[in-house]
Amino acid sequence: MAFTVNPDKFRFPAEFSAGVKGKRVLISGAGKDGGLGQSFALAAGLNGAESVAVHFHSSYDDGLDLVEYLRSQGVNAFPLQADVTNMGDLWASRSYVIKKMGGIPNLVICNSGLTEKGYSFGRSLREIEGESMAMRRARVRQAFINNLTETRLVLDTKIDGFMAMTHLWSGEAVYANEPIEFVYISSRQAIDPGVSVPGYAIANWAVLQLPKVLQVNLGRSAELVSAFSVLYPFVRTGMTNEYAENPKVFGRWQPRMLETHEAAEGFMQLLSQPKEVTNQGMFEAIVEPLPEKGEKAVKFTWKQVRFDIKEELTPFSAERPLEFV
Repeated sequence: MAFTVNPDKFRFPAEFSAGVKGKRVLISGAGKDGGLGQSFALAAGLNGAESVAVHFHSSYDDGLDLVEYLRSQGVNAFPLQADVTNMGDLWASRSYVIKKMGGIPNLVICNSGLTEKGYSFGRSLREIEGESMAMRRARVRQAFINNLTETRLVLDTKIDGFMAMTHLWSGEAVYANEPIEFVYISSRQAIDPGVSVPGYAIANWAVLQLPKVLQVNLGRSAELVSAFSVLYPFVRTGMTNEYAENPKVFGRWQPRMLETHEAAEGFMQLLSQPKEVTNQGMFEAIVEPLPEKGEKAVKFTWKQVRFDIKEELTPFSAERPLEFV
């Protein structure tokens, strides 16, 4: 059975349940055992959600085990297998979700379990002593193709997939005249990029723009839809576990990696805040040491990120503006 987490760690204080209690919740990228999406599904299901759609693309073993567990706890959970980058596949899931939930989702958490294995962006591979020029050209070409294929998958899922989910379910909400909330899971690498994961950093930057873009496009219907983004530091998952004891990877941000239940508890605290507090916000998770309470003890707080756009006329253009008549 691919379900290894301790579910009791995902039962949180009652005041943190306000964001999910009685709601129909859809979480994308929720199938992988030990993943962040799985933690959101457990947090929703075990803290009062009316129904939980567990989306996955290829992680069906883990995803089905998660659904089975949630059902054993009396949760109306169901699997949703779809490729969010395939518009026909995603559209076909619409009627299925509505039928299973008894209505459209009230809360859509756009999460992705993808990152990049890592490569040196903008630099060619090192030479190998004794390697022929033909072999080097072939090796560099193949690395280039493999690296950009990896990046394309991340960009497609984070940007195209999140946009498609937003377009689909906001359209349904406006049509049904029902409120809906979107949460976009981003990363601190969006505002503080790390090395070797260029596509991941760029995709997570794009995610931060979705709430504003959505609000502008909805116009008078914007009052029905609220949205915000969350920027997480390193969380210990199947993707990051190999780096969990390597402070060179995560040490600039935090004394240790967060566990998924800790990330989920912080998320539930944020989600329980009034819409006027969270709507259109970008919230960065901050993890700081608490040495007085133990070597592994940390303090978790939220910071709100704001982008201040500043436009200035360039000196050369001020001195010599172009005139067209």
